Amino acid sequence: MFFIFAGNQEILSSAPLQILLHLNKWYFAAFYLAEILMFIYKGILLPYPADNLVLDVVLLLLFLGLETLRIFYAEKGNLCERPLSSSVSVLALFPCAALSVYYLHLQTFVLRLEVILNAVLLVFYCAEFVLGVLALSTFSRSRVY
Repeated sequence: MFFIFAGNQEILSSAPLQILLHLNKWYFAAFYLAEILMFIYKGILLPYPADNLVLDVVLLLLFLGLETLRIFYAEKGNLCERPLSSSVSVLALFPCAALSVYYLHLQTFVLRLEVILNAVLLVFYCAEFVLGVLALSTFSRSRVY
């Protein structure tokens, strides 16, 4: 990591993490739109049980809320160099990854496009986890109590 000095204070924010979070925001928006369109497709053309369709759509709404909060806390934690916000975002990665794995393998009908989209999302999550933990350790070590 490269550090920039601003006056007497060292800037510890991770630029690669910030770029990855920005890209993940745009990717998740496209992913979410594609998932909604695929649910419409599956609901119309496939014999999708109504209960399972409702469950999958509710989980998709939960996924949207959780991912939005995770990215918000990750960006604010990184830019403000706050270990607590960064910790919340790293911990929120686990339920987000679990939901991505659910849409990758466990839903009623899985399309090939969903496999590709979720695999890319999991790659984002792995990279964000590594960079988030590195940033978190940098923020935690720099604090003088």
